[in-house]
This record gives sequence, structure tokens and C-alpha cells, in this order.
Amino acid sequence: MKAIQDAIASELNVQPPFEGPEQVQAEIQRRIRFIQDCLRESGMKTLVLGISGGVDSLTAGMLCQRAVEGLRAETGNPDYRFIAVRLPYNVQGDEADAQASVDCIAPDERHTVNIGPAVQALAEQTRALDGLPPATADFALGNTKARMRMVAQYTIANARQGLVVGTDHSAEAVMGFFTKFGDGACDIAPLTGLVKNQVRTIARTLGAPENLVEKVPTADLEDLAPGKPDEHAHGVTYQEIDAFLHGKPVSEEAFAIIQRTFEKTRHKRELPKVP
Repeated sequence: MKAIQDAIASELNVQPPFEGPEQVQAEIQRRIRFIQDCLRESGMKTLVLGISGGVDSLTAGMLCQRAVEGLRAETGNPDYRFIAVRLPYNVQGDEADAQASVDCIAPDERHTVNIGPAVQALAEQTRALDGLPPATADFALGNTKARMRMVAQYTIANARQGLVVGTDHSAEAVMGFFTKFGDGACDIAPLTGLVKNQVRTIARTLGAPENLVEKVPTADLEDLAPGKPDEHAHGVTYQEIDAFLHGKPVSEEAFAIIQRTFEKTRHKRELPKVP
């Protein structure tokens, strides 16, 4: 079991557990430099990130804002900007948390794009969901929501000559818990390699309030199950996923679920098949 855990962790470039506050600070600075290097190498000046209200987008947003502030101070160029985008599907149930996350980040710019009309129009035009069982249609529409959010972010990024920032990390990657070409699509992914607890630790260290750091994670894509916790979808807890990725003992049931889901979702982490 340990050999399988180690192989998966290596494939996902999982970072070892933090060993103290100094290492946390060093990791924060390393990831801020990574974001800055990506901007320099691309020639772009803007970062665009959708803020959901969860700890992942909150953490990525705080890193991005510090990255552009550092570049402005270093270069004297005021064009370096971070744009935080709210992307609700009509009315979001936890809108207060999402707005609190944006306030905590204090981005250079904040915008709101309601994806509801676009998602509904696409569903009506394709008629692909007509006649499907309600649960199947709801699941498909949830993926459309995630993809429409990414369309909105790239529209803004293209207009502003910017890079789109993703929030994927190892605890989500191992479970394939992202929409292919939706939230899985981005230009840079500064949380890669971290497990969920490490993301929370970074957010806490950066000064995020505890209620946002420990908020129950939810993709919130299903109309029939609004606010459904990620862990209910996974069948395992993030604590178990983190332990698995760090090579610690987990129950046989948790091990089987994580390994099976990792293999089942491998296509999401790979480039398209070609002849």
C-alpha cells in the first residue's frame, strides 16, 4: 500500500508536510515567486481568478495579490494587476462568504459575471439535456457551469492581456475533482502539489479569517443538491486524502476509494489522446 501511495504522490508532485512556521513562510514566498516568474516569462501584466468563497480560491487570490504588489514595487510598473471575479450562477447560496473572501484578498479589481443566462441559453440551444433523468441532466449542467465560468475568465484575461489562475491542488487532483476544460483549465496553477490542510495553513498564515479557512468545501454545481460537501461526493474525507498523499496509514476502504478514483479520473490529468 505504501508503495502505491508514494507512486501516486510522486506523480502529483505532492509536497511533504510542513515542519514549522519557517517552512510555511518559505513555501509562500516560493509560490509568490512562481506567479511572478510566470508573468515575467509570458510578458503579461494581469492575473484573473474566479473567487468562489472556498479556501482554495481565497488562498490563490491572496498569493496573486501579493505577487502583483511585489512586481509593482520591484519594477515601478503600475500595470501589474490582479482581477478577482465573482461568477455566480444566478444567486449563490453562500454569497456572503464569497464577498468576504474578495474583501480578505483586497484585489486591485473586482468584477461580477452572472453565468446563469449563458448556461441556460446554451442548454436551451443544444437541447442536449431534454428528456434526460433529472439527476443526469443536473450533473451535465453542473459541468457546463464550470466551463462557462472558465469562458468568462478567459474572456476577461484575453481583453486585459492576462493569465488565468487555477486553484487545483493535489487533494483535488488525486480524486479528479474538477471539470475537464472547466475549472481544470488555466494558465498557471500555484497551489499544485499541496494537500488540503497545507492550503488551509497557507491561508491562515496569510491572515485569512478562520471561518473561511475552515469552511466546508463544496463545488456547489448541482441544483438538486446545492452546497453538497466535496467529501460527500468523494466518499472519503480530506483528512484521509491528505494522509494518503503523505504516505500515512489510512483505512482499507479509504485506500481503495482513492486509488480507484485516481485511476478512473486519469484522463482528466492527461493531454488529449492522439494517433
